Amino acid sequence: MILISSCLAGHPVRYDGKGKGHEVFTRLVDDKKALYACPELLGGLSVPRAPAEIIGGDGEDCLEGRARVVTINGIDVTDAFIEGAKRTLDFCLKYRIKTVVLKSGSPSCGSGKIYDGTFTSTSINGDGVTTALLKRHHITVMDEFTFIERINDTSMKRNML
Repeated sequence: MILISSCLAGHPVRYDGKGKGHEVFTRLVDDKKALYACPELLGGLSVPRAPAEIIGGDGEDCLEGRARVVTINGIDVTDAFIEGAKRTLDFCLKYRIKTVVLKSGSPSCGSGKIYDGTFTSTSINGDGVTTALLKRHHITVMDEFTFIERINDTSMKRNML
């Protein structure tokens, strides 16, 4: 069993009230091979909501108190992002999930690349808050593009699809 970001499963939970569904992910959920969750909703944020980015670092820095997640309107939502990360971790532990596919670029879900906090669509190396916390607990996290590339590998396809 894997966990997929709710938006990738087609649910309209992104900040703009839209989903980013993809057939691969909706099929995994429909076939009961994947569960889905949205860390930002688990943290208490609403849909729609103002876009947010990490200022001063990445998700690991947020967990250590060295960076903040702030909306484009200047509202600090760091606590909600950390709460969502903790609840997502609890979900993974409860269901013994070891692989998670999260939405690229997100301040909670980004894996390897996130936006730089300037709201100019500029990417930097780093992980989102949820990704950082899951990795601390040895849970494999990847974005949707990496997952789709990997399912083309016959060994993973055999196990996942």
